[in-house]
Amino acid sequence: MFNEYQSENFNPDERYALAYKRVKRIKSFYVHALVYVLINAFIIFRNYYGGTHNNENFWTWVNFNTALFWGIGLLAHGLSVFGSTIFFGQNWEEKKIQEFMDKDKNQKWE
Repeated sequence: MFNEYQSENFNPDERYALAYKRVKRIKSFYVHALVYVLINAFIIFRNYYGGTHNNENFWTWVNFNTALFWGIGLLAHGLSVFGSTIFFGQNWEEKKIQEFMDKDKNQKWE
């Protein structure tokens, strides 16, 4: 499986292209997050000061469903950008293999 972090076999132009692509994806996520915060803050602010804050109607599903579903989409976008490094990190497989090998070496009965 190709890992974009293992770029030592590529020439500098290919490494630059991979880095550029990753930076564009990260920037796209940050723009998405900013738009999410601004739009949902506006929607909640409008619903609160639009006359529904004096009663229990403000705390209904209708006022928060956009933020919830868009938040799920934002989470999916974040996982697509950062997901491979959040849970497993760089060189996770090699570290885990070494950990198991050390553990097995220490548990052998000789």
